[in-house]
Amino acid sequence: MISQLYGKVALVTGASSGIGRATALAFARAGAKVVAASRRSIEGEETVRRILEVGGEAIFVKTDISNTAEVETLVNKTVDIYGRLDCACNNAGIGGVSSLIIDMSEEDWDCLVDVNLKGTWLCLKYELRAMLKQGCGAIVNIASVAGIVGFAGYASYCATKGGVIALTRAAAIEYAKEGIRINVVSPGAIETDMLATHSADVLTQLTAKHPIGRTGKPEEVAKTVVWLCSDAASFITGHNMMIDGGYTAH
Repeated sequence: MISQLYGKVALVTGASSGIGRATALAFARAGAKVVAASRRSIEGEETVRRILEVGGEAIFVKTDISNTAEVETLVNKTVDIYGRLDCACNNAGIGGVSSLIIDMSEEDWDCLVDVNLKGTWLCLKYELRAMLKQGCGAIVNIASVAGIVGFAGYASYCATKGGVIALTRAAAIEYAKEGIRINVVSPGAIETDMLATHSADVLTQLTAKHPIGRTGKPEEVAKTVVWLCSDAASFITGHNMMIDGGYTAH
């Protein structure tokens, strides 16, 4: 265990797998007490078990981030148990189904907006309220290269992730003078369950678009999130950090 964030309290949404689980573990290894949130209880509890296994402290709170009451309860429970909220990683999100714009159903569009964009806004809203009371905090939202680069068949996903980037910048400006830093990271193709849903051909094409020659690891995103929440990044806010192996450097 290192002490980069010793004594801090960190909240991670979508902590049941992939980037979320890796980030929850990274926060714990940095010395933070972790609140792991997810819709999937079994997987979320497994994240907590792994944190305890490495000597960390954590609890799990079942949460649907598209539900206002559940997000409010999540943040309130964090503060009730640990007394404060220092760091937050708003990672929870969904990929949706591939569909051209003219074929996309309103239901599918609304589902992605509710989780990826509205959900991130709801998390920010209640996290910021807690952090304003203590006069400090750091938040990192998770977007995607899809918020910068278009992908045919995934217009709704691109739109929501682009919205997360814009939301982050506006929020960072609003709360910079309140001692709260808000940044966003945009991963490229990362080895997660979401990426695994694509065919072998698509995965080969995606890998080829990364100049570094491979896809990324969840842990590589997690380490960046923890760094952005640490004092090492004390002069960084409103920044979109690309973690994409050079994808957007073309």
